[in-house]
Amino acid sequence: MNFSSELDNNQIFTTIGKAADRLGVDCYVVGGYVRDLIMKRPSKDVDFVCVGSGIALAQEVAQSLGGLRVTIFKNFGTARIDWEGFELEFVGARKESYREDSRKPLVEDGTLEDDQNRRDFTINAMAISLNADKWGTLIDPFDGLADIKKKIIRTPLAPEITFSDDPLRMMRAIRFAAQLNFDIEASTFEAITVNASRLKIVSMERIIDELNKIILTPTPSYGFKLLFHSGLLKEFFPEMVELHGVENIDNKGHKDNFYHTLQVLDNTAKTSEDLWLRWAAILHDIAKPATKRFDKVHGWTFHGHEDKGARMVPKIFRRLKLPLDERMLFVQKLVRLHLRPIALAKAVTDSAVRRLLFEAGEDTEALMLLCRADVTSKNGEKVAKYLNNFDWVEERMAIVEEKDKVRSFQPPIKGDEIIELFNIPPGPIVGEIKEQIKDAILDGEIENDREQAYALMLKIAEKKGLDKIDK
Repeated sequence: MNFSSELDNNQIFTTIGKAADRLGVDCYVVGGYVRDLIMKRPSKDVDFVCVGSGIALAQEVAQSLGGLRVTIFKNFGTARIDWEGFELEFVGARKESYREDSRKPLVEDGTLEDDQNRRDFTINAMAISLNADKWGTLIDPFDGLADIKKKIIRTPLAPEITFSDDPLRMMRAIRFAAQLNFDIEASTFEAITVNASRLKIVSMERIIDELNKIILTPTPSYGFKLLFHSGLLKEFFPEMVELHGVENIDNKGHKDNFYHTLQVLDNTAKTSEDLWLRWAAILHDIAKPATKRFDKVHGWTFHGHEDKGARMVPKIFRRLKLPLDERMLFVQKLVRLHLRPIALAKAVTDSAVRRLLFEAGEDTEALMLLCRADVTSKNGEKVAKYLNNFDWVEERMAIVEEKDKVRSFQPPIKGDEIIELFNIPPGPIVGEIKEQIKDAILDGEIENDREQAYALMLKIAEKKGLDKIDK
């Protein structure tokens, strides 16, 4: 099969092919770009393999393109050029071998065949020649083209060896299946289940990089189900696995919170591409196993799971090497507040709306998206009722926000002013006064107005035995 016409559409391939011919080396475009070219998917990352020095080829290409900068990674024998929005990476053909305790290979120079043998999957092991005498020729020793047509993920060599050598490839298999909506070939999936425990030699950063790509797919539940059934998920995310299962007492059972979580995640994915909102969906019920109780009257309860879940978020983020910054705080906030709009739907009061707006702040819209996604009943009438209730809550939020500007709430009385006015040192009493003023505003007892807040402050101070200092 020949891809001459496809390559002719982009001058970079002819430029690189001519540079390779000048150096007298065989050169190929390989891997993901070839797969995406066949599948007609956009791709800006292009890998090139030459039977020789990839660095030397990159330098020759850079000169041909007008003296572009070449970034060289000597430890890996690779070089990169950024060209018109494309990231071009060059490497010499390699042969790899592995040790039992590491996924880092021992590398030596090799042939194109060696290089294709070391590739993770058949759909990533294809190469297209760029040399003039073989221009556009597809080299597909493992029938990756057929696997694309059959929509399956399969390893070029024995999957047990492939995954034992580099266990990260198990995560990549599931990531590609999720991104491309492919199946994993039976013996390949079986090898993942057998080698799942090998994932422990992979750094958490690399695992989470693959997981986040799964989370960002259009239907992330597919990838999570593969992770769960393969045994990989319990290797790095046992808290999520603990959500699985249904317990029955006195013919009363609760829903399977694992599959509920996946449905919430898919629902969230339909409305937002925000990775951290999707993480909030994953973690919103994470504390249900820890808070599960059976009551003979009410059945199964999970009281306080939102607060305990919020407390679990930093620990989970830390262990999974996720960012411990405002993104973590965003997820934690949504986990803590995700039940509040449901409670509001049962009894909406302006003070309750003010408090929710105050606590959710600029993340109010994200919270409501999560709450809507959390409605997963198979009863259509029940779903419609809940969603209508949320419409009503959002209408009240808009009215209260327009009137009170709660989301941009700024205390009308500052702590420094209290300290100076009553000549008291910084301490708990200052915080108590500020908190009572804030509560009064949020409860609607006074307006968010300096004059009213000042008058209330004087009353509170008088009760605490504080005297105003006259100037």
